[in-house]
Amino acid sequence: MQKSLITMAAVAMLAGCSLAPVYERPDQPVPQAWPAGDAYKGVPQAAADAKPVSEIQWRDYFADANLRKVIELALANNRDLRVSVLNIEKAKAQYNIDSAALLPKLSASVSQTASRTPSTLSGTGESFINRQYTGGLVMSAYELDFFGKVRNLSEAGLQSYLGTEEARRAQQITLVSEVANAYLTLIADQQRLKLAADTLQSQQTSYDLSKKRFDSGVTSGVDVYDSQTSVESARNDMAVYTAQVALDQNALVLLVGGDVPAELLPSGDLNAVTQLAAIPAGLPSDLLRSRPDVQQAERALRAANANIGVARAAFFPSISLTASGGSASTNLSGLFKAGSATWSFIPQINLPIFDGGVNRANLNIAKADRDISVAQYEKSIQVAFREVADALATRGTLDERVASQQALVEAAEKSYRINEARYRKGADSYLNALISQRALYAAQQGLISTRLSKTSNAVTLYKVLGGGWQPELAPPRG
Repeated sequence: MQKSLITMAAVAMLAGCSLAPVYERPDQPVPQAWPAGDAYKGVPQAAADAKPVSEIQWRDYFADANLRKVIELALANNRDLRVSVLNIEKAKAQYNIDSAALLPKLSASVSQTASRTPSTLSGTGESFINRQYTGGLVMSAYELDFFGKVRNLSEAGLQSYLGTEEARRAQQITLVSEVANAYLTLIADQQRLKLAADTLQSQQTSYDLSKKRFDSGVTSGVDVYDSQTSVESARNDMAVYTAQVALDQNALVLLVGGDVPAELLPSGDLNAVTQLAAIPAGLPSDLLRSRPDVQQAERALRAANANIGVARAAFFPSISLTASGGSASTNLSGLFKAGSATWSFIPQINLPIFDGGVNRANLNIAKADRDISVAQYEKSIQVAFREVADALATRGTLDERVASQQALVEAAEKSYRINEARYRKGADSYLNALISQRALYAAQQGLISTRLSKTSNAVTLYKVLGGGWQPELAPPRG
């Protein structure tokens, strides 16, 4: 009997069966090509040998040296990313706990058992104390994994652990894009502040001229008040964008996880900072599988699939072994001497007969969790496809928007110069100059916003296409 059980245990450990369903990746519930139409005509087609975005590392993608340094600071100090790294360590430790159940647990112990027999119960009429000392190795309740219960638990733990790694990758890619967008937004608001300052200076000059002409009796007070409204509007914008620049810097500091050195803060314009590498477009939709959030959803699906095997194994007998071997003696000095060897072997078979439907309910729960994970995986694919399609649609129209906005600025500037010159020569009232000035100011603000949209879209495309993961620098000590 003993040899049979040992043989069965060896066979189970080497070639045990698994009751988990064979994993099959669900079909993608999205088209096999990106959308086409007027919105996508401006998207450049990818070359046949174009490198996938998931293989383009962020250090190669962002060309501005200061921006790269700011991103490096964020990767080393951002607290959300640090939590993601610690979650990986936690999941890895949990996986080690789950996988440890595949091996028997041995422990060494030395114990004493003492009992006193009263005189009324002893055969000699005298009380006495009986002592027994034991020591050796103990293997407690090692379950033979005939039906793959332990291995499926370990597989589920492994997939959860790998899922946390994918979550960390997604967190890093998101952080890189957030830092880049915060950096670009700061540049745009700095430009808006400068535009407001230039406008205030220009309108202050026009206001001074209007006031002099009014004092000379050349014009009415309406021109003075119209000019003053433009001055006060520009002054208000100065205050608004001064605060906004400070808010942008605070947001960047939070993302970086510490102060940003002054020499790394942007001081140029959007065109100078965002000379980013081109992203190949027109890629097949199966590229979405490289996104870490999609891979994380698939890891969760694999874990749910393994849990079905765990639930199914509960319907079958389980065999556990408890064994010990060592020495026993009535005297401590007699332990481990010749003739004191002792051992015990306790196999136990547990056959479920009636559990009130608990095992069936657990199996139904495991299947429902698997179906939920399938739906979540498919939803992650659909969300990823929608995000890429939106980014491509925006990109396909941005060049036309920038060109039209630039033409609008040029036309508004010419109109303002003509009306301003007519007013200075006394050929027209200040109202037309004021209207054209406001149109120019709005067009210039719109041009800054459109350029920001174009550069931010490049960052968004890098993120939604699963931009290449790259290990961050080690966090500074202390």
